[in-house]
Amino acid sequence: MTDFSKLHTDKLYIDGQWQVSEGGSSHPVIDPATEEEICQVVEGTAADVDRAVAAAREALKYWRNTSATERRDYLNAIADGMEKRREDLIQAVSKALGCPAHITKWLHVDGPIYAVRYYAERTSLMEKTEKAGHSLVLREPVGVCGFITPWNFPLHQFAGKVAPALAAGCTMIAKPSENTPLQDYVMAEIIHDAGLPAGVFNLVPGAGPVVGAALAAHPDIDMVSFTGSTRAGVEVARAAAPTVKRVTQELGGKSPLIITPDADLEAAVRWGCEDVFLNSGQTCTALTRMLVPAERYDEAVAIAKQVAEEVALGTGPDALVGPLSSARQRDIVRGYIEKGVAEGARLVAGGIEPPEEFPKGFYVKPTVFANVTNDMTIAREEIFGPVTCMIPYRDMDEAIAIANDTQYGLASGVWARDAESALPVARRIEAGLCFVNGGEFNYDAPFGGYKRSGNGREFGEAGLDEFVELKSVQLPE
Repeated sequence: MTDFSKLHTDKLYIDGQWQVSEGGSSHPVIDPATEEEICQVVEGTAADVDRAVAAAREALKYWRNTSATERRDYLNAIADGMEKRREDLIQAVSKALGCPAHITKWLHVDGPIYAVRYYAERTSLMEKTEKAGHSLVLREPVGVCGFITPWNFPLHQFAGKVAPALAAGCTMIAKPSENTPLQDYVMAEIIHDAGLPAGVFNLVPGAGPVVGAALAAHPDIDMVSFTGSTRAGVEVARAAAPTVKRVTQELGGKSPLIITPDADLEAAVRWGCEDVFLNSGQTCTALTRMLVPAERYDEAVAIAKQVAEEVALGTGPDALVGPLSSARQRDIVRGYIEKGVAEGARLVAGGIEPPEEFPKGFYVKPTVFANVTNDMTIAREEIFGPVTCMIPYRDMDEAIAIANDTQYGLASGVWARDAESALPVARRIEAGLCFVNGGEFNYDAPFGGYKRSGNGREFGEAGLDEFVELKSVQLPE
């Protein structure tokens, strides 16, 4: 077990050193499984952000001109450090988020290590030049970046921002969520031990309205990348607008899973439920609206009920569903369940009552609603808990219409007889990501949403492109 008291959680990491905050206040990080305090973490201030930005701005003078080979070696050294401290990263995420450690390993840690190595091998793309008529097109780093990462996939989103930014030659200031900041402290130590030059990476934890707002509005930050709710994303964009900085956002979702009439219903429903219950439903891409052919609806509801009642809760080696990340999040999810019942949805499994075997912890039972219509609150708003809504459809045109009748467009799913027959359905759904017949997330491919689910892309080569400025050099003909 990681001794979190040995992390520098009372300090900020600025200009290659652990430094004391200008404010001096702190807040507790709570274990959602036990409701006990893990440690205290310093709360940064706007003045701390100023210091970190000044360090990043100074470091940019050197870092932007390093060779692709040099940046590749630093990124591989960071990935080596992540592998060496893999268990520390697993415990840091698992303990503060509540995700069982055996799931955290592959869901939250292995992918980010892969992503860092992926971008290490793509630093050379920054040295690529193209001819366009009598012009030469060059690729340069966007500059100093501010990163605001979420509590639900904290290391995943850290890697999705920091790794391509380092590969591009950018410098940065990272702000983790107040709920789950511990992995960022482990990463700061790993980055420091890798020998990254001072000021290239800086860590300033703190409250969103303080540190996040300061990053978004700062005149010396060239780009801000935010992952979180659509509501908060709007505020980030507003704060960034006066300085016309680049803004990329990965925001909310209310994603559909269309199960076609010829699909293996048992496999489709089981996978769809487990997709929602994984990470306690705290996943922006969760396929929380399950669209089922009307003629097979009752059978699908019965399968979903069985899956929900079979799922193991807790943080042990057999558990799938851990606690919600906080008491606040638990109460929000309970409120949505109450709203679903009040609006006429039929509660098939789960509900607001806490599981008897867990008198402590922020748990919500895996919950299934039937008789859901797409105008209900539980079908319109992101619940961010282990709650799935089952909606019948009469034909594929209606299924597509229901799927696209949402302000969001982050993810989607199709389960059909086979992948070939699923693709025409996938093409009609307005979303940036589509899981076909249980296909897994791919770090080599771009990830991002349509509509109010955000703008820009993370991961894949498109994720590197977000940190690139293109320069056209006009040569004499």
